[in-house]
Amino acid sequence: MAEATRLDAAHAAMEAAPEDEGARLDFYGQLAASELFLLLEREAEGERVTPRTFDVEGQSYVLVFDGEDRLAQFAGGEAPYAALSGRAVAEMLAPAGLGLGLNLDVAPSAMILPPEAVAWLAGTLEQGPREVETKVRAFTAPGGLPERLLTALDARLASAAGLASSAYLVGVEYESGAEGHMLGVIDAVPGAEGALARAVSDLLQFSGLEAAALDVAFFRAEDAAAARLARVGLRFDLPEAEVAETPGAPGMDPDRPPRLR
Repeated sequence: MAEATRLDAAHAAMEAAPEDEGARLDFYGQLAASELFLLLEREAEGERVTPRTFDVEGQSYVLVFDGEDRLAQFAGGEAPYAALSGRAVAEMLAPAGLGLGLNLDVAPSAMILPPEAVAWLAGTLEQGPREVETKVRAFTAPGGLPERLLTALDARLASAAGLASSAYLVGVEYESGAEGHMLGVIDAVPGAEGALARAVSDLLQFSGLEAAALDVAFFRAEDAAAARLARVGLRFDLPEAEVAETPGAPGMDPDRPPRLR
């Protein structure tokens, strides 16, 4: 039996507690963060893709899977696909009014998301991070954050393999007098800062906590601030990347998702 994925676990939790808003948000947050494999009619033409669709009562749906093996199992062998994040899938499908078939016939997380659900997901993800500049007065030990949020943050950072070496969660006091929490990311790969900030922002959007706020800042290991973070912060180690992605493959650049034909 194939190993269960994070998306399988989130789907099972949602199905087990249909009245639990937190479980539903957890599932959609995991869907947005997951790497998905979009089944295509034919190989991508540059940045343009033609998804394979199926119709139910006059509504068109595209097919995605959270593993290449699951896509191949559904297709009965090798098939053309584009690999991209759930965020990119939602942003691509919503304007076209398409629904989404997830892991159909191959996994316990199989389900159909109507166009309204896809549009809601894309709309929620539009509320991305804002860049601000402010000076820090002090770092303190983190406190008061719910365990569910810490667990979700750990899982989200674990999925960001190769984008940074580590991160510290700390309390923060700014010179303006404001207080809150900060995730200090250490040695982020140049150009990955935006993806990491979006990952944390998306996690907060689906946390179900109205007052949830978590600033993200970036440091080098040799910075004096990095040592201060290490003294009081909760450390998260990001795994190393297993395999380098193929440059130019459709969907690999989160800032340039493929376009529908």
